[in-house]
Amino acid sequence: MVSERSSKGRKLKPASPPSSTTTFILPHMARKCSFFKQALAAVLFLFAIYALFCTFLSPAATSSSTSSIDDLVFVSRESSSSLDTASSQAVPSPVRIYMYDLPRKFTYGVVEHHYRARGATVPPSDVDLKYPGHQHMGEWYLFWDLSRFDADRVGSPVARVSDPEEADLFYVPFFSSLSLIVNQGRPAGTALSYVDEEVQEELVAWLEDQKYWQRNGGRDHVIIAQDPNALYRVVDKVRNAILLVSDFGRLRPDQASLVKDIILPYSHRINTYNGDVGIEKRKTLLFFMGNRFRKEGGKIRDALFQILENEEDVIMKHGAQSRESRRAATQGMHTSKFCINPAGDTPSACRLFDAIVSMCIPVIVSDDIELPFEDVIDYRKIAVFVDTTSALKPGFLVSLLRGTSEERILDYQKELKKVKRYFEYGEPNETVNEIWRQVSQKLPLIKLMINRDKRIVKRHLIGPDCSCLCTNQTGGIATM
Repeated sequence: MVSERSSKGRKLKPASPPSSTTTFILPHMARKCSFFKQALAAVLFLFAIYALFCTFLSPAATSSSTSSIDDLVFVSRESSSSLDTASSQAVPSPVRIYMYDLPRKFTYGVVEHHYRARGATVPPSDVDLKYPGHQHMGEWYLFWDLSRFDADRVGSPVARVSDPEEADLFYVPFFSSLSLIVNQGRPAGTALSYVDEEVQEELVAWLEDQKYWQRNGGRDHVIIAQDPNALYRVVDKVRNAILLVSDFGRLRPDQASLVKDIILPYSHRINTYNGDVGIEKRKTLLFFMGNRFRKEGGKIRDALFQILENEEDVIMKHGAQSRESRRAATQGMHTSKFCINPAGDTPSACRLFDAIVSMCIPVIVSDDIELPFEDVIDYRKIAVFVDTTSALKPGFLVSLLRGTSEERILDYQKELKKVKRYFEYGEPNETVNEIWRQVSQKLPLIKLMINRDKRIVKRHLIGPDCSCLCTNQTGGIATM
């Protein structure tokens, strides 16, 4: 017997011719085998038809098939839902804000009194009243923005709601800065028909009568007081609110702080520079035009005038706000490399923002200044910071600026060109949207403070409660 291994290894040979007996038997067996195969094929064919019929025409199969499709649709919807959820997490929903419909005396009524104090004819309709231009116009632009149609506010960080029950925050659109200056243009000897202090008190009385103010002590309210003296009579009564201010120069640490409040830019009063970077047309080294004599921290201006006014390539001009002085300031800032920004009556001044939109590199001489939008703007890239003591050393400033390379100046200008859009109130969705973004970021803190107030024992503190408010004093002064 041959083994399996040897059989596999052996080469196959052609078969021998069959014998006569074998030849007779094989045809008979072949006929039987052929008949059997034909019968088997027929059976298989009939079985296949039956299977097809059951699969595609049976109601149960149809139901099963439909169910499978539904399952796929359901899975697809689940996937779509997951994507939508991920998308909504990537782009936060706008914070819902309710703007109070204040009595007219606090909005258009202030504008009307401003007209009357200057002897101007008051238009017959509020829509024809024009808010007067000044450096603290933020209150007008925020009011105007929330008064626009929803279709015009696409992309805003806040969504206005008509139902206060749906609101996260409440905006109080009192024109507090305009109210402060209503009588400044009044002719001497004319009787006062408008008293800002009285209007401030009336506003607080109105707010304190509102259930949404009472609910959380005003913590979820937003109030603009951009002029350093705006709301000065009643600031203690509204200090729980998110205050929109230019700086903290006239506010105590227990009234305002960087924790809960927001620094706003002034509205620039000179034309924006729309040219490109470069120093060819900027022949002046350092420029300033404004009031030379100021109070408090602004006293440094006079000292800087004495040090700088006779320096070569330096222009220091004394001039109050007027149309003519604004034209001169525009020309000076657009043709200068650096624009000095000393403190005003408070640490900030409007000329900083005039300089930024002019692409004139700001030289900031103000030890206590706070700046707007510092979470998105690195001011060291667009401005030179000099502490007051160094700035008052004769020759220090001009030597510092003359030693700045052309390449460094161009770097400053490139950054200024990038960020100046943050200071364009008149452009839809620029400065205003950035302010609302800052407001919306306060919401988690406001909720924390509201919930905290509900459970702590009320205490009578001599100083500020530092567990809730932090000081508005900065840690140091950056120098170049």
